[in-house]
Amino acid sequence: EKRVSHAISLLDPANPFPSLHPLTDAAHLKIGVHDIDELMHGYAAPDAHHVESLLAFAEGWDRAAPMLVHCWAGVSRSTATAFSIACAANPKASEMEIAQTLRAASPTATPNKRIVSLADDILQRGGRMRAAVAQIGRGDLLIESRPFSIPAHYAPDREKPERGGA
Repeated sequence: EKRVSHAISLLDPANPFPSLHPLTDAAHLKIGVHDIDELMHGYAAPDAHHVESLLAFAEGWDRAAPMLVHCWAGVSRSTATAFSIACAANPKASEMEIAQTLRAASPTATPNKRIVSLADDILQRGGRMRAAVAQIGRGDLLIESRPFSIPAHYAPDREKPERGGA
């Protein structure tokens, strides 16, 4: 079993972030956001800056060892982040295949719609990420998920313009 080389923690802003020794601070991205899909007074909703930072952090990951992505229950924020990272790393892969792989790996996965929507816009996926998450639907209702993994690489599905292309 390989040790992780990088980690992303998505926890409520008031929660203390765990120390993931031996990971350095540079290898552990900590994002304080609430698990909400819409703006709500008094809550820190995921925003474009958060999603841009997690995508940029993942770009620096060499994939030689796994990346840990976690939140409080492993159901919403972390699954949306893992899905977004997989889509970013595989610009020509089918968003639906990635979403179905996520569903097969985690029956409880219910990706945070706000994170997915922001990533869809940032990655210029034309709503395909939103549609794929809507298609797999809500996961099984459990208090928390079990650890799972999804691949970092997917086969190209079709020719897509490069990010920022026409």
